[in-house]
Amino acid sequence: MLLVDNILAIFAQNKIYGFDVSDLKNPKKEWTVSLEDNMQYLQARLSDGKIYLVTRRNVNYSRPCPIRPFVVNDINTTEIRCGDIYHPSVITPADVTYTIATINPETGSMNTGISFVGSYNATVYMSQKGLYVAYSHNKSIFDFFAGFLIENKDIIPAHIITRLEKLQTYDLSDNAKMTEMGIIMNEVQQFLDGDEKLKMENEMENRMDSYVDAHKRDLEKTSIVKIDIESFKVQDIGIVPGHLLNQFSLDEYEENLRVAITIGGRNQFRWQYGIDMEEENDVYVLDEKMKTIGKVTGLGKDEKIYSVRFIGDRGYLVTFKQIDPFFVLDLSDPRNPQVTGELKIPGFSSYLHPISDNIILGIGREGSKVKMSLFDVSDPKNPTEVAKYMLNEYWSEIQNTHHAFLQDSKHEVFFMPGDQGGFVFSYKNNELKMVKAVSGLRARRAVYLDDYLYIIGDNKIVILNETDWQRVNELNLSE
Repeated sequence: MLLVDNILAIFAQNKIYGFDVSDLKNPKKEWTVSLEDNMQYLQARLSDGKIYLVTRRNVNYSRPCPIRPFVVNDINTTEIRCGDIYHPSVITPADVTYTIATINPETGSMNTGISFVGSYNATVYMSQKGLYVAYSHNKSIFDFFAGFLIENKDIIPAHIITRLEKLQTYDLSDNAKMTEMGIIMNEVQQFLDGDEKLKMENEMENRMDSYVDAHKRDLEKTSIVKIDIESFKVQDIGIVPGHLLNQFSLDEYEENLRVAITIGGRNQFRWQYGIDMEEENDVYVLDEKMKTIGKVTGLGKDEKIYSVRFIGDRGYLVTFKQIDPFFVLDLSDPRNPQVTGELKIPGFSSYLHPISDNIILGIGREGSKVKMSLFDVSDPKNPTEVAKYMLNEYWSEIQNTHHAFLQDSKHEVFFMPGDQGGFVFSYKNNELKMVKAVSGLRARRAVYLDDYLYIIGDNKIVILNETDWQRVNELNLSE
């Protein structure tokens, strides 16, 4: 849902409804937008009084275009022709077509801004000036293996290298090239005696480990499409290795884009091709032309990113496998980002939130319980955990979506939803203290109005007075 003035936009599967809620007792439906032609709603953002809608549609290879994506009040308003769909200059997978449009909340009228092709897994981030859509994709697995054989040409016959180099030039699919390479390698083994075959197999297996370590950033990439929200045009496309965690992995600051990525950890590489890549994590800085100008690599080796937050000149990164390394990054020089501090503690934080300039709240898990930690980053070289609280819950909705988190700076509290109830914590004086537990509901969200906190659960809404934390009312939704 999005609220713009007195218009409440509700997103429900393939439809978007606009309700006038100026009279709360008598809301009135003003408009309906339907997604047609197998379009899927991906994300929406609100900026400058307009709703920015990001949708995607699987490419119909027999009839990829034109696309008729939207119907407004039962009238088909748009048609996207083939020539209007943006294709990047570099070769990337084209599994889906993304379409970005704006909706006028008052009337429901739409402006279809731009469509472009990409792969399915997408992350959406919006700054004040730009909208970014990032999607991950695998590089050519044939080029990966052919590169290994060519780089290690001393262990296979020279004429086989010639055949592989020629095969690289053919206009064939990656699967077709892999099939042909398999045939070529089977032919090689047929003409080797037992000693030669045993030596080649062992040499290839031993050398593959070092090759994978040296080239793992070539195997998986993330393309980031930068769209200017004023002109509604693609400005540039940047490409970084690896894959993103979520929207907090991207951050625009002083015309530069900071990107946190994880290398490895995708099981299909191991299952399909026997490639076992040790995970590690990088941070890249891209300029306004989406060119990499700075990077720091190799963070949290054999671990993956669980949470990330960029705030001003700093970045905060949590990786995890058995312990929770909390990294502090100095990004004041975009061409030379550096890790300034590291703290290792048990468990992990899957969400980071700035409580104040120098205090970061981490929410995650340790063992079988939800854990909250306060990190003092006033000395970026020596971050410390100044407070910790273990909640007797296995999971919190905050670990699934950041929308479940609520901070009330006036009362210096934050809200934690849980399966057994809702919990209010104080963070005054850099301490974590539970000030209220509300039982009898599976808490999902909370909102504060004036000095009242509304806790929303699956079956009821409970209202608390924030001056004394007493229940003042509740609404049973199951009646």
